[in-house]
Amino acid sequence: MSLFAELTASVNAVRPGRTRMRNFDLPLVVAAATLLLLGLLMVYSASIALADGPRYASYGRYYFIVRHGLFISTGLVAAACALALPLRVWQRLAVPLFMLSLFLLLAVLVPGIGREVNGAHRWIPLGPINFQPSELMKLAAVLYAADYTVRKQEYMQAFARGFLPMACALGAVGMLLLLEPDLGAFMVIVAIAIGILFLGGINGKYFSSLLGVLIGTFLMLIWLSPWRRARLFAYLDPWNEDNAYGSAYQLSHSLIALGRGEWFGVGLGASVEKLHYLPEAHTDFLMAVVGEELGFAGVMLVIVLFGIIVQRGFDIGRQAIAMERTFAGLVAHGVVMWFGVQAFINMGVCLGLLPTKGLTLPLMSYGGSGIVMNLCALAILVRVDIENRIMMRGGRV
Repeated sequence: MSLFAELTASVNAVRPGRTRMRNFDLPLVVAAATLLLLGLLMVYSASIALADGPRYASYGRYYFIVRHGLFISTGLVAAACALALPLRVWQRLAVPLFMLSLFLLLAVLVPGIGREVNGAHRWIPLGPINFQPSELMKLAAVLYAADYTVRKQEYMQAFARGFLPMACALGAVGMLLLLEPDLGAFMVIVAIAIGILFLGGINGKYFSSLLGVLIGTFLMLIWLSPWRRARLFAYLDPWNEDNAYGSAYQLSHSLIALGRGEWFGVGLGASVEKLHYLPEAHTDFLMAVVGEELGFAGVMLVIVLFGIIVQRGFDIGRQAIAMERTFAGLVAHGVVMWFGVQAFINMGVCLGLLPTKGLTLPLMSYGGSGIVMNLCALAILVRVDIENRIMMRGGRV
């Protein structure tokens, strides 16, 4: 065989191996898209009967599904914009975005700006929609904690220059969220920040102290708040008659829905609990409707899909850090910690494993701000993966 023929054969042998690497992580995108579409279907199923009740009589049967579809469309447009920005731009935006989120958290507490619903000030009215700044703060916390860890890497073992500034930032966020009040969002944000700091190499003693203080603060808040304390005791005994018709009403009906679903569910659209028995079935307790209509198989499908997102996200983050892209790697870890922790809390509440807490299921539950921010965070995670692949091909980002 001639030298030219040997070289041609060699190139042809190598080329297929190079083109087999995709430009993005397919399992991650498929899992997220499946959750998004399944959520759209289940929001429709859970909300279609709400118009039969007096509270939503003027809304119409398709009010929630149309709005949810519009929120997803808006989120996809926002995600496309987020995907177009390199990680170096996101790093420059980390501090300004965090300060903007703090300002908006403060704005919701100002009379005439924030909107009050059931005693909580969590939303800013923007015409036909309500914006929830705590959802933006979750994304801002991911970027800020990752950027802080990179900037302060040489001081992560020090108290004054490494630990204290981040503790003060978390304290400011916590104070504003607890004034709303929104303890659930604060728990998720704290989990994100602490997780990123831990991965970034914060001093072990300071980390343990911060964790201890936060756990103590949560317990104190629960003990000093009668309605939070009532929720805790109701969670421990949801079938007590006083609890079942009071603080554990949602939990007891969520458990009934899951029990009715058994292995394969009662059938799509055949849920009974969504017929005005289970409050907020299309938002916080969407998982209960999934369990009733699709059974154990449906619940496990959702858990597996979230597991794929978390596993792929951690792999992407490790790969970025291995290529000395620390900010990108920590952002990837932060995004999947956000999704994983919030999904765990939401599912734990619906399954009776955790006290009732108002957190939606990422990518699935009805809600505008949540869906848009979830899709933006997912787009940034995909961007980290895309940049990893560009660098593995020898390109520059």
